[in-house]
Amino acid sequence: MIRLGLIFWFVWAGLAKALDPSEMLDDPVLEAQARELDHAMRCVVCQSESVASSNARWAIDTRRVIREQVAAGQTNEQIMDFFVERYGEFVLMSPSTHGSSWLLWAAGPLMFLAAVGGGIGYVRGRSRAVQTTQTSLSENEIQRLREIMKD
Repeated sequence: MIRLGLIFWFVWAGLAKALDPSEMLDDPVLEAQARELDHAMRCVVCQSESVASSNARWAIDTRRVIREQVAAGQTNEQIMDFFVERYGEFVLMSPSTHGSSWLLWAAGPLMFLAAVGGGIGYVRGRSRAVQTTQTSLSENEIQRLREIMKD
C-alpha cells in the first residue's frame, strides 16, 4: 500500500511540472513553435534549466510572453532577439559564436590539444632520458652476473 502511495505521489509530482492549460495556445502549430522557443531559452533564475522545464516565476512569465508574441505573429528570431536585447545572450541555451564568445567555444578543444601535445612531449622526454641513463656492463660485471644466475 505504501508502495502504491509513493508511485501515486511521484506521478502527480511529475505532472505538476507540465504546462498549465491556461498557458497553452489553441493552435497546435503555434504551440509547437512556442514549445521550441521554451526549450531554446534559459531560465535566468535557475540558470541551468530551460524555460520549458523551470517552475520559477520568471520562467512562467517568460512562457506567457513567448506565447503572446507567437500569437502576434512574431518569428522565432524576432522573439529570441527580444529576449537577448533584454537579458543578453545568457538567456539562450546555446549562445552564438560571434563576437568574443568564439573564444569560449574554442577554449575547450584548444586546451584538449594542448594537453595531448604536453602528454606526448612528456612521454617522449621520459623515453629519451631512460635511454641516455642506461649504461652497459663491463666484462667483469657480466661474468659475475652469469655466475649469480647459475646458482
